[in-house]
Formats: sequence, structure tokens, C-alpha cells
Amino acid sequence: MIYISQNIQIDENELVLDFVRSSGPGGQNVNKVSTAVQLRFDVANSKSLPEHVKTRIIELAKNKITEAGVLIIEAKKFRSQLKNRQDAVARLTSLILKAVEVPKKRLPSKVSAAQKRQRLENKKRRSETKKMRQNNQLDMFK
Repeated sequence: MIYISQNIQIDENELVLDFVRSSGPGGQNVNKVSTAVQLRFDVANSKSLPEHVKTRIIELAKNKITEAGVLIIEAKKFRSQLKNRQDAVARLTSLILKAVEVPKKRLPSKVSAAQKRQRLENKKRRSETKKMRQNNQLDMFK
């Protein structure tokens, strides 16, 4: 069991871990040892998560979720398989914790009276400048 919060625990049987060869520098070690981890978690069919958390996870991790609703997390930061596995599980845990938090609704703010007055003064000043230019151009053609 992976404990995420008091209400949410994920059974380790719901996680599928595949070990693949990591990319990047590392010499022969990269070519021989499968240290990178691909963690797959079926968000859509998970029994451990409430529905509102599932929808938030799908919304937060759009690029990491397949059409079938499977979340794929790749961890290849470390040269050790164990550390990459721990990193993948930690990233899954932090994503779920982020999904549990309900985002605050945005309250639209109003434009203050001083800002409105300032905007109108700027418009009036700009208008007067343009009128002055028009008068100067008309004088040139007379």
C-alpha cells in the first residue's frame, strides 16, 4: 500500500512498473542496464481514488495520460533502478496530492474609479494630440 493521505491509499497492484534502458550519457552502462522506470497507473479505472480526484488528475496531467486513461510517468534521473522507482512513485504521490486540493474560484475584480479616470484622461490627451496633427497637416496644403 502507498499512503498518500488519510483518505487515499493506492494498492501497489494498481501500479505497473516497466524497467527500460535509459537514454543519454553513461557509456556502456546505458547500453547494458535497464535503470529507467516507466510507471503506469490506470487513473480512469482506479478503485482507490474518488471521482473528483480522477478528473483533476486527468486535467492536471493531460500530456502524460493516454486516451484509455492510463497515466505514464517516466523516471530516468538516477543511475540506480531503485532510486528511479522511488522517484516515479514520489512524483505520482505529489500529483495525486495536488489533485486532492480544490482550486480556489477566481473572483473577478473591478476596475477602480481612479483607474477609469486615468484611462479617460489618457484617451483625451491622445485625442488632442492627434487633432493638433490634423490641423498642422491641413495648414500645409493651403
